[in-house]
Amino acid sequence: MEQFRDKVVWITGASAGIGEAFAMAAAKQGAKLILSARRVNELERVAKNCDLPAESFLILPMDMTESAEYAAMAKKVFLRFGSIDYLFNNAGVSSRALALETPIDVDVRIMNINYFGSIALSKAVLPYMIKQNSGHLIITSSVSGRFSTPMRSAYAASKHALHGFYNALRAEVYNNNIGVTILCPGYIRTDISVNALTASGQKFNKMSIKQANGMDPEVFTRKVFRAVKKRRQQALFGGTELMGVYLSKFAPGLLTRILRKMQDKDSFTQ
Repeated sequence: MEQFRDKVVWITGASAGIGEAFAMAAAKQGAKLILSARRVNELERVAKNCDLPAESFLILPMDMTESAEYAAMAKKVFLRFGSIDYLFNNAGVSSRALALETPIDVDVRIMNINYFGSIALSKAVLPYMIKQNSGHLIITSSVSGRFSTPMRSAYAASKHALHGFYNALRAEVYNNNIGVTILCPGYIRTDISVNALTASGQKFNKMSIKQANGMDPEVFTRKVFRAVKKRRQQALFGGTELMGVYLSKFAPGLLTRILRKMQDKDSFTQ
């Protein structure tokens, strides 16, 4: 039986990239979808491509920096569908800037989107999952949540924070039959480098060569769905960039020397 058939699946960052791939794949399995992102026209495009009946999806525009609205949104979803089975906390933004050149307000903006937005939505959804004694939170982190590289200080900090929060939460909700899976992708072929924030707070507007040659989002999605089905606590995805994760654990000094010598600022992470 397909894991998402007739399940209520809420996806943030659903207007493009990984989130869109998640939505398309879940729709093919017969899920009931809530699609969230800021760009309503892109959400409508994704919903149309998912080809679901009107009663099986809800477009719910969301800004990850406006967490005061999340409780009302979660209530709306629950009243519409009667449950919230899966939350894919996928929305996020990367960074491309030296730490000392980045004003603190840019760091705060990235942290609000990647970290506080994610945990605020989880806190809004969890009471419903606890009530139904089931549910699964899936969090898109990054290999940058496991080790940090130059030009990614704000991004890496936000992803490291996700691990700290959700690893604690996993233990707290275990007896409520709620799973927590943290996804750590390396290079996936999306526009994450294009949309990354520079020190000025503007978009980087460049496609990383390694990003362009990264894993296809559909292939990534199939791997993610398998990890979710197994209720994995954490799952790594990528190629040679994963070596940084293992070096950070077993040879941190070597990794530090490699990072100091990095000439290609787009190496290792997305």
